[in-house]
Amino acid sequence: MSSNRSGGIRRRTTESSSGSGGTPRMTDKQINELISKLQQLLPDTHRRSNNASTSKILADTCKCVRDLCKDVDNLSERLAQMLSSMDEDSPQARIIRDLIN
Repeated sequence: MSSNRSGGIRRRTTESSSGSGGTPRMTDKQINELISKLQQLLPDTHRRSNNASTSKILADTCKCVRDLCKDVDNLSERLAQMLSSMDEDSPQARIIRDLIN
């Protein structure tokens, strides 16, 4: 499958055929709808153009997911540091433990 100049996906003649295991393949329309939904989820800085290529949208989505994972790791570390500096039986400590786990 290849992208056309407008960022869409060219039609395939095997669109209705089944993949391995008898699972039906997604149609080009379904794929384009998912790509459009992904683009809408990206932060404004990544939604520069409605004509962004599919590969660009997927690359931006992967970068955002990696950034979010880093943010989660950083926040978890900060919560762990906060937890280590407070009384283990305090209500705040219980909340932090619940957030980490």
